[in-house]
Amino acid sequence: MEASSHSHSTMLCLGFLRLLCVIMSPALCQAVPTAISNVQPGDCTSDQFYNIATFSCNPCSANAVSGSGGLTCNCNSGFVETDLGSPLVTCTKCDSINLSVSFDQTTCLTCAAPNCTCGSNQVREENFIDNTYTCVTCSGSTVPNSIGNQCVPCQQTFLVNNCNCPQSDQSGGLCFHVAVEAVSSSSIWEILYLYSSYQACNSYSNVTACQLLTNTVILNAFSWDSTAFTYYNKITNTFLPKLFYNSQVQLGSTAPTGLSYTKNSQVQFRIVKYDARGAFLGWENLKSGTLQLCSNTQSFLGAAFKFGTVYNLSCTLQVSDLMLKVPEPVFYELFLAYTDSSGASMLWPIPVWNENLQASTSSYSTQAIRRFFLVDTLLGRQSSLSSQPSYVTVATRFNLSVYLPTASPGTQPPFQLTVKYERITNLSGTVQVSFGVSYTQSAGTYKTNTDIALGVLGSLGTLYAILETSSWMRRSGQQNNGLMVIVKFLAFLSGSLANTFFLIVLGTAIYWLIAFKGQNSTITVTLPPAGGKVETDFITYLAIAFALKTLELLHLLVTQLTVTLFLIDWEKSKEKNSSGQGKNVSVWRTILVANEWNEIQAHRKLSPLFQLFFVLLLLEVVGLKNITGKDLNLDLNPASGTYIAPWSIILRFGIAASMWLAVGIVQILFFIFIYERFFEDKIRQFADLCSLSNVSVFILTHKCYGYYIHGRSVHGQADVNMETLLSNLQKEEENLCPLRGLEPNSDNQMFEVLLSDRVREQYEKIMEPLQEVSMRQKAGNEKNPFIQQRVKTYYTLNRFLSSFVDHVYKDMDYIVKDKLFLESIADIEFQQPIEKSFFYTDDRSRFSRTLFYGNELTLLLFDTLLFCIVDLGTQNFVLATIITFAVQMIVRLLRLYFGKKNLSTQTMVEEIFLI
Repeated sequence: MEASSHSHSTMLCLGFLRLLCVIMSPALCQAVPTAISNVQPGDCTSDQFYNIATFSCNPCSANAVSGSGGLTCNCNSGFVETDLGSPLVTCTKCDSINLSVSFDQTTCLTCAAPNCTCGSNQVREENFIDNTYTCVTCSGSTVPNSIGNQCVPCQQTFLVNNCNCPQSDQSGGLCFHVAVEAVSSSSIWEILYLYSSYQACNSYSNVTACQLLTNTVILNAFSWDSTAFTYYNKITNTFLPKLFYNSQVQLGSTAPTGLSYTKNSQVQFRIVKYDARGAFLGWENLKSGTLQLCSNTQSFLGAAFKFGTVYNLSCTLQVSDLMLKVPEPVFYELFLAYTDSSGASMLWPIPVWNENLQASTSSYSTQAIRRFFLVDTLLGRQSSLSSQPSYVTVATRFNLSVYLPTASPGTQPPFQLTVKYERITNLSGTVQVSFGVSYTQSAGTYKTNTDIALGVLGSLGTLYAILETSSWMRRSGQQNNGLMVIVKFLAFLSGSLANTFFLIVLGTAIYWLIAFKGQNSTITVTLPPAGGKVETDFITYLAIAFALKTLELLHLLVTQLTVTLFLIDWEKSKEKNSSGQGKNVSVWRTILVANEWNEIQAHRKLSPLFQLFFVLLLLEVVGLKNITGKDLNLDLNPASGTYIAPWSIILRFGIAASMWLAVGIVQILFFIFIYERFFEDKIRQFADLCSLSNVSVFILTHKCYGYYIHGRSVHGQADVNMETLLSNLQKEEENLCPLRGLEPNSDNQMFEVLLSDRVREQYEKIMEPLQEVSMRQKAGNEKNPFIQQRVKTYYTLNRFLSSFVDHVYKDMDYIVKDKLFLESIADIEFQQPIEKSFFYTDDRSRFSRTLFYGNELTLLLFDTLLFCIVDLGTQNFVLATIITFAVQMIVRLLRLYFGKKNLSTQTMVEEIFLI
C-alpha cells in the first residue's frame, strides 16, 4: 500500500510539472532524447506504421493496415478514410448493400444509373455531390484525375465552397479557411512554405509539413530569432520532430554505458535523412564520405571513424561546384549504433552543437540540437526557387568530439558533433571546409602530479645549487655574499632547474608514449588536446629547460675559459743560465704537452657526427617518426595513400629525445667500457705523456682549488736519446724503478688540490709582475723587456711550484689524503686548508671537468634540447640535424680557440707556440 501510494504521488507530481512546463515553454518540454531501439520501417508489422518523428512502430487505427512504404496507414477494403496527412486515418464502413467505396476510399457511393456497369467506351465518374457514380462527365466539386478514368474531389482543404478558396486563405497549395499570416522574409522558400507547413503540422498533424517546418528552423543557422522557430515553438503535437536536448539534462547521463572500443576498431554510426520538403529519405550506415565535402580515397576518408585516430581533412572548394553537387539541402540526424548488454541493437542520438548559435543571446544557445545540413542553396533564393541564390550557407567545419572513457560517461557525452556554418555571398569564389575528429578526457590528477614533481625536483635542484654555491665560496676564498656569489648561485640554479624541467617534459612524453601507444585492448587513454593546458604547460616547460640549459652551457664555457693552467718542467741540467735554469733543457717537451692539452679540450665521450647521423637514420629511414602521430598506429612505414594523423608535439619530443639519449648513452658506454679500455684513452694517455715528458700540470679552477697531474719522470730526465728512452720504458715494464705516483709506492698521478691562503698569496705575488705588462705589446725580439719579464716570471713560478710539490716550503706544505664519502658525493670539502694544503687523490680523473670530456651530461642534454626545439619549431628532423651540427661546431671552435688563448697567457712557452 505504501509503495502504491508513493507511485501515485510521484505520477501526480510529474503530471503537474509537465503541465507547468507546457504552459511556460512547449519546446523545452519535449521528451529527453535518450538511447532508442534501432527500429527500421521494415521491422513494423502489417497493422503498424513507422513514426518518423519517434523512429518507432505505432499501431494503426481500427480497420486500417500499413500502407505502401510503411509510413502511413490505409483503410481496409470496404472502408472509407479521412486523410489530412496524419498516419492515423479514420475508417468508416459502407454498410448498405447499394453503397460502394470510392476509388480513393474517401466516400461511400451509390449507383445512379440503371446499369452500374459503364460501357466499353465510357469512364466511370464518381459524383461526390450526391455520393453516386455514373458513366458521365465529371462535374461539381470534382476534377478529372491525371489519367482520366475517374472524377476525383479537389485537394481536401479546398472542398468547402465547391473547391473555391479565397486567395487570402491559400498558402503552399493548401486552403486553411483562415486569413494567412504574411511571412516577412526575403526568401521565396519561406514565403511559399513556412506558414503552410506550420498550419498543416499544427492543424492536421501532417508529418511531412512538420518535417519541413523543422528543416526551415535548421536552415536559419545563425540565429534563433527566426519566424520559423517562433512557429516551431507554438506546436505541441507528437508528430513534430524533437529538435533539442533538454537544457537541464546532463548529456552524458543520457548516453549508454558499457561502450568499449579496441585498437583501430571502426565506430558505427547511422544517419536518418530528409529532403528539404520534409520527405523521409530513410536510414543508412554513415559512410566515410557522407559528411565530408573534401574528396579522397575511401581508406583515407574511413580513418575518420577509426577509434583513437585524431583526424583532420581540409580543402578549398569552388562554391559553384558545391551548388551543382548539392542543389537542395539534405538534412541529417546522426546516431551511434551499438549493442546493449542484452544483445539488442540500439541507437543513441548524437548531440549536435551549432557554433554560430552558441554565440547567440537566446536561452536556447546552450542547447544541443539533433539536425544539421551540409549545403543550403534554397534560403538565399528570392524571386523563385529556380533563380540564382543571393547567398549559399555551407557547413565549413565539422568536428566529432569523443570523450573518454566511453564505458562510463560522466557529465560529458561520449560523442558529440560540432558544426560551424558560413554564409557565402561570392558565388564565384571559394570556401575552405574541414572535417575533424578529436579525442579528449579528463586531466584527472595529471596536473597535480606534475606540479608535485616540479615542486619536489625544483626544491632539490635549488638545494643542490645552494650546495654548489657554498662549495664555490669555500674554494674561491669568498667570505661575504657579494654580487659574484649571487651570479654564481643563479648560474648553478639555472643548471639544476634545467635538469628539473627536462626530467618533467621527458617523463611526460614517455608516459604518453607508453600510456597511449601501448594500448592493445580497450582504449581508455587519449592524448591531451592540442592547445590544452597539458600541452601548453609541456611546451612552456620545454622552452624553460632549453633556455636554462643554454645559460648553463654559457657558464660552463666561461668557467673553462678562465681556468688558470701552468706546466711545471722538472727537467734538470748541470749547466745553468743567468736565470738559474739548465741551458740544455729543451722546451719542446712542454710544447708537446701543451699541444696535447689543446687537443683534448673539446674531446668528448661520443662522436657528435655519428650521433646526428644515427638519430636521423632511426627517425627518418627506419621510420620511428611515424609513430608520433595522434593515432594508435605503430606502422613504421605506412602504405602510400594511407591517412597520416597529425604529429603530436608530446610524442614527437618523446621519440626524438629518447632516441638522442639512447644513442648518446650507448656511445658513452661503448667509449668507456670498450674503446677506452681496449683502444685509446686520451685522458690517461695525457697523464702518461706528462710522465714521459717530465712535465706536470697545475690547474686552478678557483682561487684556492684546482687539480694537479703529477708528470715527474721516475728516471730523473726525459730529454734523452731514443736508446735511453726505450731502456727507461723497459725498466718500468719490469718494475725495476719507482712508481710514477706523487707518493712513494703509489700510482696516483692525479689529485684535487685545495690550497691554503699562504700558497695562494705567494702564487699571486709571483704572478703580479705580469699584471703590469701590457698584453697589447708584441714580441719584437729577444731583447724586448716584456718578453724578458714573462720569461723570468715563468721560471720563477716553475721553481716555486716544483718546490711546493717537493715539500721544500715547510710553512706551505700539503697533505695527501682521500676524500670522505660524503665529500666525494657532494663534491665539497668539509675541512679548510688553514695551515697546510690538501691533495685529494683523484682516481676518477675529475680534472677532466675542466674539459668537455668531464661535462658530457651537460653537453648531451643541451644537444638533445636543441635538436628537439628546432624540430618542434620546423617539424623537420633533417633541418634540426643541420642546425644542431652547426651549433655544435661553433661551440667546439669557441672552446678550442679561447682555450689556447687561456693557456698562452699563463705560459711563456705557449705564446711562442702560438706564434
